[in-house]
Amino acid sequence: MKKILLIIMLAVQVTLAQERGNILIKNATVLTITKGTLQNTDVLVKDGKISQLGNNIAAPAGYKVIDATGLFVMPGIIDAHSHQGIDDINEATNPVTAEVFVGDVINPSEISLYRALAGGVTTIHAMHGSANAIGGQCETIKLRYGVKDPEGLRMEGAPRTIKFALGENPTRVHGGGNNIVPRTRMGVEFVMREAFSKAKEYTAAWDSYTKSKSQKGFRGAPPAYNYRLETLGEILKGNIIIHCHSYRADEIYMMLKVCKDFGINKIVFQHVNEGFKVAPELAAQGAMASVFSDWWSYKFEVYYSTAYNAAILTKNGVTTSINSDDGELMRHLYHEAAKTQKYGALTDDEALALITINPAKQLGIESRVGSIEVGKDADIAIFKSHPLSSYTIPMVSIVDGIVRFDREKDQDDMRLYVDPKQEIEIATFEDRDHEHESCMEGTFSEFETIFNVN
Repeated sequence: MKKILLIIMLAVQVTLAQERGNILIKNATVLTITKGTLQNTDVLVKDGKISQLGNNIAAPAGYKVIDATGLFVMPGIIDAHSHQGIDDINEATNPVTAEVFVGDVINPSEISLYRALAGGVTTIHAMHGSANAIGGQCETIKLRYGVKDPEGLRMEGAPRTIKFALGENPTRVHGGGNNIVPRTRMGVEFVMREAFSKAKEYTAAWDSYTKSKSQKGFRGAPPAYNYRLETLGEILKGNIIIHCHSYRADEIYMMLKVCKDFGINKIVFQHVNEGFKVAPELAAQGAMASVFSDWWSYKFEVYYSTAYNAAILTKNGVTTSINSDDGELMRHLYHEAAKTQKYGALTDDEALALITINPAKQLGIESRVGSIEVGKDADIAIFKSHPLSSYTIPMVSIVDGIVRFDREKDQDDMRLYVDPKQEIEIATFEDRDHEHESCMEGTFSEFETIFNVN
């Protein structure tokens, strides 16, 4: 048995070793984000980590060499709000579902992950949906596209996160759809306060039991185990970061008060379209904000916002990121970041921080990714033209020193080229007297309705 376990452990170690690459990137303009811009600089990657920055670094034997002359090297883009790699993201059966975990249902073969790599994205926060006041736990994943096991996507050691939601989504799903609390915005606050209060009682009961159990002769029974309350208790202990779907300033301010009352200091507001109205309050409490660059008015509670939102939050000291929440938008987050230079005049480093080091801070992984620094993971994006230019093109995406996307070597079957002049066949049902007519009747009727086939 011991031999079998040893073999398994060695196999795992070998697999991990194969997923860490050795690369030398030569003669690049390196946008470190945290330590300025380095001209004509080499980046040496050893065992998946950035080991050296400098000039005229010699390539060790066996290292892959990338000539980046005239190209721009930056940290891999991090999307703090994504639903890629997962589906059926809302466990909408209860306003509190802290017990569910999207990390258990990640699909490593989803093509959107590869397409994200094609846009320079190397890390995403795969999130539960916003149907619940307190939703499920999320997962931070690296886009190691090509691995067959979903375990290979997990960012090992990344802090736990969970999805909360304010406003219309939980009130519509539960109050409007199922006639249960919450029906109103007040009800959303009540659900959260009640859940945290129960979690405090649950944690106290277990602490008391653990303490009593150590005493000689104790024979008491443990409290009933409840993973939902266990998870909420971990939030109260500071071990899980809240990512809270939000739009309106009044609700954001309400949530700040809830966090203050329960001693919660790890929260990132997602969307936060009216965050600019309460930017000083967010900064004072250490709350962070992950926003759209210029996306609003798609439903009533998102009627009001401004393209200056990210810049205002940044200038007020709020750690701010720009996210996608969309499989298409995530492929050009660099353009979204660039918009803050038109709307807010952010510097290059400030704008790029919105899609690199700042989302890394929001996910608690800034010590490993988000900037080009020695010792950090070699998650790197290489661009033709400056990444904030409207003419830029992502060329190479590297994760842990492994090239996961190379535009010049992109496989034919990874793209779909559409010829607008190509003729296509139109499916029709010419013989309706077929012996299976009775089986097809409903289907044919629907087909006629949808496609207007006569």
